[in-house]
Amino acid sequence: MFHYLRGFVYISHNQKESHTLSKIDDDAWLYTISSKRKLIDFNFKEIWRYRDLLMLFVKRDVVTVYKQTILGPLWYLIQPLFTALTFTLIFNKVANIETGTVPPFLFNLAGVSVWNYFNTCLTTTSDTFKTNAAIFGKVYFPRIIVPLSIIISNLMKFGIQLLIFIAFYIYYYINGAAIHVDGSMVFFPVLVLLMGLIGLGFGMIISSMVTKYRDLKFLVGFGVQLLMYVSAVMYPLALMREKLPKIAWLVEYNPLAYMIETARFMLLGTGTFSWFGILYTLGVTMLVLLLGIIIFNRTEKTFIDTV
Repeated sequence: MFHYLRGFVYISHNQKESHTLSKIDDDAWLYTISSKRKLIDFNFKEIWRYRDLLMLFVKRDVVTVYKQTILGPLWYLIQPLFTALTFTLIFNKVANIETGTVPPFLFNLAGVSVWNYFNTCLTTTSDTFKTNAAIFGKVYFPRIIVPLSIIISNLMKFGIQLLIFIAFYIYYYINGAAIHVDGSMVFFPVLVLLMGLIGLGFGMIISSMVTKYRDLKFLVGFGVQLLMYVSAVMYPLALMREKLPKIAWLVEYNPLAYMIETARFMLLGTGTFSWFGILYTLGVTMLVLLLGIIIFNRTEKTFIDTV
């Protein structure tokens, strides 16, 4: 057991020494590293103490992703644009999916931009233990800082993609498209936060399971692609209820579908807004995040033996 006193570190090798040290005033110790952890251990004070390291990981995630590439950060813009264009050609031009008065490309770009934030948060966080095993095995810091840094760095990428959406929004608005920002737009940051938190929760759960079951890493990418099709990314939620009422429940019980539908309602004034959907999404997000923290905390004690 490691005891950190202000100015020095003491390593106790037996229970007697640990018991003696525990009698010292708790305020004297900066913090204690022990294998005994609470079921839910989310120490905000300790995370704040390591805020510089958190920002360092954020910088690492942003800078190194497209390092030594020709286009560099432009890939942040190219990917959603090409995806939205592909969806427009296939689902709107070929499959004749209607988007009402909203231009199909702008409709798809809004859904893709919001979905990409969840997608990158989930897929990147789900590989936390494997990609950072060398760091985790050598030095102590709150392990949850790594997935938190991923959520923050992806938020910066989402901001860049949102600027591209705004540029196309202004273009279509000037050309007379029937689009408008709803007053509920003030809650859009909350919606983005929920998207990041549910991605964080699922990512920590998957990352913890991948340490023992390596096959899961092959299923994550495939599973996320399937999840996109039941998250109303490229079609209105009302269309699923109208065309396929028997399987519409797959979408209606998907909190991500409510998030994307609500985001389009806020940004474009199309679709529906449901308080039930928002409350349901909030409940599922908090549950997933809680389970993610519990499983992540249990796994971090022994993962180095299995990675």
